[in-house]
Amino acid sequence: MMKLALIASTISAAAAFAPQPQAAARTSAVEATNPKASYQDTWAMDFAQEPGATAPLGVFDPLKWLDGADAETFADLREKEIKHGRIAMLAVSGYLYTAAGNRFPGAEDIPDGLAAWNALAATKEGQGALIATATTMLLLEICMRDAPWSDTTPEFPGDYRNGVNGFGKSTWDNWSDEKKLQKRTIELNNGRAAMMGIWGLVIHEMMGVSILPGGYLPGQV
Repeated sequence: MMKLALIASTISAAAAFAPQPQAAARTSAVEATNPKASYQDTWAMDFAQEPGATAPLGVFDPLKWLDGADAETFADLREKEIKHGRIAMLAVSGYLYTAAGNRFPGAEDIPDGLAAWNALAATKEGQGALIATATTMLLLEICMRDAPWSDTTPEFPGDYRNGVNGFGKSTWDNWSDEKKLQKRTIELNNGRAAMMGIWGLVIHEMMGVSILPGGYLPGQV
């Protein structure tokens, strides 16, 4: 199981840098006349042309969720994939950060791994931290989305900028179509690798089998 998870994660991470020449060239009459058109307006019904359809798997849909899917269905599935990938990337980073011995000030006695939940719930301070975490997640869920009150149109599923473009030359609008496609593809595949990674870390911790350097098993102070 560990070998399969590691192989799958490696393939997914490597695929993040695979080229996507076909999707970069895709355009439509709607895009030509209205650069702010949404992805629903420019839907091509060709999943192989969408970011994330990278070698060696291409369009990977073993459960056939995309059979007969329209633009709205695809966008919903893609947004869920992006959201879970972003959460998983944060989860892997936090898991490894605390496993390396790092703690926030005041949390030096909190164990890492799954044991942190019970340790936090056992004290008022820890309960406050859990409430703060849940509140932050709720605020992010409310704010980091395609807000109906925003006077902007998302360019693709998972585009939650809502008119905020960043800073200087690093902004999305100043990037070429090829760079935008590359960045979206990298995020998708890194998110997929992270989803595999966090499940691998959690499952092995539950099994009592370490896959971390030095044979370290999380759950220690």
